[in-house]
Amino acid sequence: MTTPDPDGLLAEQLLRLTRRLHRIQKHHLERRGLGVTPAQSRLLRTLAHCDSPPRMADLAERLEVVPRAVTTLVDGLEASSKVRRVPDPTNRRVIRIELTDDGHKALRELRGARRAAAEEILAPLTSDQREVLGGLLDTLVDGMPERGRGC
Repeated sequence: MTTPDPDGLLAEQLLRLTRRLHRIQKHHLERRGLGVTPAQSRLLRTLAHCDSPPRMADLAERLEVVPRAVTTLVDGLEASSKVRRVPDPTNRRVIRIELTDDGHKALRELRGARRAAAEEILAPLTSDQREVLGGLLDTLVDGMPERGRGC
């Protein structure tokens, strides 16, 4: 007879919720016709939180991915005019990435898609349950080590 593993069950529930959230968010992104993948969306959001245009290595660190993955994401976003590569003012060998006006516009649309996805996921919960969930998530997020602070 095996003993129940409550932490294992909870971990599986969290993973299933994460996959469902990604699936729903992807659906809302596609419906809005932005032509932005969830990974590109994450890069745009990261850029929006940087005080100054970051280097690609900074983005890779912040996103916790290999630099090559950032290059691919930036290439796609640059092709759709949402970001641009700009030379560093102090070191011409360094390239920085900045949002364009189209990128800022896409971010506004992305926020709407994320909000719609969250509303869909949270629909079964009462406002009290949402408040409790928010508190629990804050506790989990606040307890995580700070990583990827490249911006």
